[in-house]
Amino acid sequence: MDKEFNFIKRKHILIVDDERQLLDLIESILRDDGFSSITTVGSAQEAIVACHTTFPDLAILDVNLPDKDGFSLMKDIRQIKDIPILFLTARDKPEDMFTGLDAGGDDYMTKPFLPKELLLRLSAILRRSYKNEKTVIELAHCTIDFDKAEINRQGETFPLTAREHAILNVLYKSANRIVTMDALCAEAWGDNLYGYENSLMAHIRRIREKIEMTPSSPESLITIKGLGYKLIL
Repeated sequence: MDKEFNFIKRKHILIVDDERQLLDLIESILRDDGFSSITTVGSAQEAIVACHTTFPDLAILDVNLPDKDGFSLMKDIRQIKDIPILFLTARDKPEDMFTGLDAGGDDYMTKPFLPKELLLRLSAILRRSYKNEKTVIELAHCTIDFDKAEINRQGETFPLTAREHAILNVLYKSANRIVTMDALCAEAWGDNLYGYENSLMAHIRRIREKIEMTPSSPESLITIKGLGYKLIL
């Protein structure tokens, strides 16, 4: 049960709705249930930016957005990253639900909603979508166990701090691709990114000390000058 809890709760959730009060409510419901990696935005345009910078694992979309409908937004999001979509909307006509599900939505809920039902449906989608995901990965000189939050290198075990875990998690989700410094700061420190670049570099240095044989000449966690970092699998 603990393994499943960790597996589900560490997923990054994007919530898109133009009602600030509802965004705050949904975020509160998720955080009270143990989700800690959450991004909230109020428009389709902001959602696209968030997908490029935070690499969400699931999106909760309103259908009625000020700049684009949620059905079209789902297609745009999946061109960036193929993630499950839960529609949460006031549009309660059967034809709207059929449109959302036929277009590829994973589930469709109408407002008002019961918090418990939202959590159950959200968790069910995540379990279905990520049931085959590895929790232990191999790098050039070590293994990372995300559930145990530790690194094993040549028989020696190094624990991961919460921020090191968050940084490595977002790097792994985009393995072999560049992850910007803003995306890493957002994952580790939330929406307030100002002033954390130096802290990020310090965390990257400590991660390299745990995963690399020669941290000054990294093979697994590579710096892409002026852009960010890349985790090589």
